Amino acid sequence: MEFFRYTKTYRFMGKSKFAMVLSVVMVLGSFLLLATKGLNYGIDFAGGTIVQVKYAGEAPIDAMREKLKGNPLFEGSSISEFGSSDEVVIRMKTTTSDVVVDVGDVTHATLAGTGDFEIRRVDIVGPKVGGELREQGLMSLILAVIGILIYVAFRFEWRFAVASVFALVHDVSIALGALALAQIDVNLDVLAALLTILGYSLNDTIIVFDRIRESVVDSKNTELSETIDDSVTKTLSRTTLTSLTTLFVVFTLFMFGGEIIHPFAFTLLVGIVVGTYSSIFVAAPTLVWFGFDVKNYHAKLAEKARREAEKAKMRAQYESGIM
Repeated sequence: MEFFRYTKTYRFMGKSKFAMVLSVVMVLGSFLLLATKGLNYGIDFAGGTIVQVKYAGEAPIDAMREKLKGNPLFEGSSISEFGSSDEVVIRMKTTTSDVVVDVGDVTHATLAGTGDFEIRRVDIVGPKVGGELREQGLMSLILAVIGILIYVAFRFEWRFAVASVFALVHDVSIALGALALAQIDVNLDVLAALLTILGYSLNDTIIVFDRIRESVVDSKNTELSETIDDSVTKTLSRTTLTSLTTLFVVFTLFMFGGEIIHPFAFTLLVGIVVGTYSSIFVAAPTLVWFGFDVKNYHAKLAEKARREAEKAKMRAQYESGIM
């Protein structure tokens, strides 16, 4: 199945300057959002307590707030619906160092008289553990990017590696900006989504790079821009189908997966759209901006082939007893 038959070459490089301006605006906008609004760290990274409460009918949030005001344990806590009107979560900064009794029992006793309910879940994370998880999460992102840089440099060439990392930083920055804009809780699920974005975006980029490399080797055309246009056009149908099918699945999770999976699905939605865009309009054009030269690449390939031929000849002479 093909959405775009290879009957003509689409001039993507002709739109590269506009795409770069758009990318710069989005990345700078993301940095501005991160600096002003900041990320809304969830319990996993900030520490604190979450109590999930389910009512037999609609949750009386106003009555709950009045009840909680009378207990100093819930000072500064917030109450919000959790997927439906009969289920809510109470978030507070209290941690295990502050609590000497069961938080679930205290919540049940405090909310007595607000209706028929049950305590579904109590999660407590200390601030020290949350800080360690935040540092380890950041380190995992950095190590993933370094590993990708080494892999792509080994498989292709250093300019391909820099271009791919440039696109990955672009994708993650915009995804973080979207999280800051929507003020979605950043937790371990969101971290998993960010790492998934790295893998998804890299996969798209590697496929485009493979096609570019094949075109550079097989074609006599020394104009890199034309080679990129031709290569991206050939992979456009595959990229569109892959992105759309993945997007449909993630959108279904976002709409019907419930509040627990909402941050994960939201992050992936942004990442899939931005990752597909960057593999076409960011990663490939970056090769031109970093000075990748087709003639020099041909010369390197010819030199590599000559050395391999010499090694094969010397090996054959050695095995036949000439040397």
